[in-house]
Amino acid sequence: MSAFSAIVKPALFAFSRKDPEIAHNLIMSQLAVASRIPVALGVIQSLFGYSHPALEREVFGLRFPNPVGLAGGFDKNGVALPALAAMGFGFIEAGGVTKLPQPGLPRPRIFRLPEDQAIINRMGLPSKGAVAVAEHLRRAYQRLAIPVGWQLAKNKTTPLENAAEDYVYTMRALYPYADYFSINVSSPNTPGLRTLQNKAFLLDLVKTVTRESQNLASGKIGKPILVKLAPDLSSAELDDALAGIAEGGAQGIIATNTTISRDGLRTKTSEDGGLSGRPLAAKSLEMVRAISLRTEGKVPIIGVGGIFHADDAKRMFDAGAALIQIYTSFIYEGPAAVKNIISVLAKTGY
Repeated sequence: MSAFSAIVKPALFAFSRKDPEIAHNLIMSQLAVASRIPVALGVIQSLFGYSHPALEREVFGLRFPNPVGLAGGFDKNGVALPALAAMGFGFIEAGGVTKLPQPGLPRPRIFRLPEDQAIINRMGLPSKGAVAVAEHLRRAYQRLAIPVGWQLAKNKTTPLENAAEDYVYTMRALYPYADYFSINVSSPNTPGLRTLQNKAFLLDLVKTVTRESQNLASGKIGKPILVKLAPDLSSAELDDALAGIAEGGAQGIIATNTTISRDGLRTKTSEDGGLSGRPLAAKSLEMVRAISLRTEGKVPIIGVGGIFHADDAKRMFDAGAALIQIYTSFIYEGPAAVKNIISVLAKTGY
């Protein structure tokens, strides 16, 4: 058993039992400090970094040193990117960032379900807003050796018919600091947001964002645009969303966001919000497989949901994922989570 599992995690979980966001904010503040200290970054990398040529990937024109990334939502404002990169991630997705600052939903809004290795969150996309995040990055941004994506989100108060304006505004602000962008149309905690997965909305949204990415590239190839889908879509709804994504010109898909389903939970809970972790694994895996089959493997997929160990990652790759992301397992398994996965992948030829 690692020191994290034996000592650090129990202490953190006990300390923040009533409000897990306290632990998250504490960790983020420490990682933000470490991100400014080269010696600290070196220590983190020596403990948790891992590299092997067999792990390298090239997907939607970007080079990834390994296929395991950090999912959006962990570093919402991009304050700790260097420290997170030093932990061995092959890429990081920061955000989601909204056009205007918004506080999100009232606390407590994160709930741990240790028996299920799961988390329920109803954060409601708290964000400092595009201008503040861009200003922080202008002052503190460090070019990393791994790709950094920024997740774009809509303000809660923005009408659906004006959503594209929010996404484009934020992309413009963050464009110099991104290797790719993801469009979040699938958070269950912003009222009406998942409606944007309908073809009519999604086609216009993706086309608008993709066209603006091309414009901002000044004659070069625009930065890749990905769409993050919900795991709760029906077969017909998925077909509808994929049609909008394809016709809109997106370069990839992230499958999936959190689920509103509570099927199979051991823990009895009445908390609302998106469920992530182990219980999401089967739904996300099936969604990745379905998308891969429907697109004939021609659209790169980032698989995310319930990935804790190398075997989970292998199943995602076998289902058609080009890359994967973790979040909940990073919280439960600690800073060695990535190394534990990719070291096995390298040895087994994945």
